[in-house]
Amino acid sequence: MNKIMFTLLRVLDKQQGAVGSAELSKQLLSHGIELSERTVRYYLKLMDESGFTQVLGKRGRTITENGKQELNHAFVSERVNFVISKIDSLSFLTDFSVDTLRGNIILNISFFHEKKLREALRIMADIFDSPYAMSNRIIIEKGGGRIGDVIVPRGTVGIGTICSITLNGIFLKAGISVTSKYGGVIEVEDGNPKRFTSLISYEGSSVDPLEIFIKSGMTDVIGAIKQKSGKILASFREIPVVSINEAETLRDKLSKKALGGKIIFGKPNQPLLDIPVGVDKVGMIVAGGLNPVAAVEESGISTETHAMSTLYEYSKLSSFNEAVSSFIYQ
Repeated sequence: MNKIMFTLLRVLDKQQGAVGSAELSKQLLSHGIELSERTVRYYLKLMDESGFTQVLGKRGRTITENGKQELNHAFVSERVNFVISKIDSLSFLTDFSVDTLRGNIILNISFFHEKKLREALRIMADIFDSPYAMSNRIIIEKGGGRIGDVIVPRGTVGIGTICSITLNGIFLKAGISVTSKYGGVIEVEDGNPKRFTSLISYEGSSVDPLEIFIKSGMTDVIGAIKQKSGKILASFREIPVVSINEAETLRDKLSKKALGGKIIFGKPNQPLLDIPVGVDKVGMIVAGGLNPVAAVEESGISTETHAMSTLYEYSKLSSFNEAVSSFIYQ
């Protein structure tokens, strides 16, 4: 089991029904893997022989129960560094233009039970109007539909929110290198960030840290909004000292387009919220794109969330209010 086979299983596990080698080759690109259809078929044959996949005629292949078990419980070493590798790959593939407001951004995708949707939307509304969301633009899709390359399970509703890793791609396109260091929880007092209460390094992590904090009940996003004191999801990143002026200009430009949420830069070579930075680096704190989902979990509504799920065309997203109205009255 190598990285390619592991990624193929991940892609197949998201599908409902069989998928052909041409489609798999296309979807591998979003994971930073470029393979011809012929090479994909070679790896699929190996996985067929191992019992991880099965052929369903001309329709293609599906993952087997054995493959699901292998994916979920084995090969932890393959998953180590998977998150940081995915961040780098998706950042490179992001081609969004701040000037035209077109191009691919990165979406987090969360699934909600149909019966809990209205309550979940009510809770998220305030978060999307705050600086603790990357943007108020989302997409809502009913069960059986598709968001990017992700199929929404029947009986649920899928909501795609802009992932903060999109900023890495936007900054990279502007010639500014961004290094994602930690995902964490920040304590907010009187509307101001005070300190990180928890941190998990992206380097060596097998899952997105923010997903862990949400399910562990370590946030209080609702408190941060209503009482101006609580705990929000955020990430800590670094940029080169020489790019700080360009980075601040780009941040302001994004803010005018209602993008980026709350972005804080530190001072050159100095800790930011007590987190040290590397030599000739500046700390950068970004509010997590999953804060609206964290608020829903805080309210006792269970969700299934996948950070950095898929690339998606920004112009196809709608504002939160427009998306909700369109979905409810369709």
